[in-house]
Amino acid sequence: MMYDHDGAPLRTGRAAVNGTSLHYRTAGSGPAVVLLHGVPKTGYHWRHLVPKLAPHHTVVVPDLRGLGDSARPADGYDSATMSDDIAELMARLGHETYAVVGEDWGAVIGYQLAARHRDHVTSLVFAEALFPGFGFEDHTALTPENVSGMHLWHLGFYFQPDIPEMLISGHERELITYMIKNERSHPDTATPDAIEEYVRCYSLPGGIRAMLAVYRAMLTDAEQNREAARKKLDIPVLALGGSAFIGERNAEQARFVAHNVTGHVFHAGHDLAEEVPDEMATVVLPFLAAHR
Repeated sequence: MMYDHDGAPLRTGRAAVNGTSLHYRTAGSGPAVVLLHGVPKTGYHWRHLVPKLAPHHTVVVPDLRGLGDSARPADGYDSATMSDDIAELMARLGHETYAVVGEDWGAVIGYQLAARHRDHVTSLVFAEALFPGFGFEDHTALTPENVSGMHLWHLGFYFQPDIPEMLISGHERELITYMIKNERSHPDTATPDAIEEYVRCYSLPGGIRAMLAVYRAMLTDAEQNREAARKKLDIPVLALGGSAFIGERNAEQARFVAHNVTGHVFHAGHDLAEEVPDEMATVVLPFLAAHR
């Protein structure tokens, strides 16, 4: 269960959008902001940040296509299609303009949302993500530098059809626990309730298939990102990194695709909204207030 600033459970709903069905939560009132989670997480990732945003904003927290309690269609896991899901959801909820906060894959989708729906997105928070087409692929290679630093070994594994599904099935808890704890400076912030929720969702029929489909669309994402970046974003972008993971590279990448980028690095790992939610809110709230 997720709660707002008054301790009330978030409102929940489902919406048929873009050929699929998204589960979402909402809270608060005021200018709209949509929070887009990464993998292997769900909208539950934002449970600490929502109460800090809700006094000032209408907060929309969807589970992305195929993830959480959203439907798991056979296709459509490229970031452009997934961003269109969110654009249609926000329109369905009556939000003509809104800010976007994305982390990990949610940040890549958030960028495509801003690029494809420029008249609707007022600002973008791009947190702890590597951009397909702008350096993400470089970290998959088996090199001494990657092995001693950031080696994204799992990407090549996930690309192989059928084998990951076979090996991960029945071991969702082990994989998710390892991935989440290993990428944090503060592994204790991967609390039992969060792990239980993530394991529940990714263990549902099609859960791992959908997760893998997000990664398997990465080469398509790279083409989409390079094409979109031919016209840089002119909205304000706040690029947030964790010192133990992507860090300053987060802002460096954002500058490939946007003119107005402000960077900030926290003493944290990959999952800022769970590791350092108070510090994140202290940076995000003034940014959103300045760019309504």
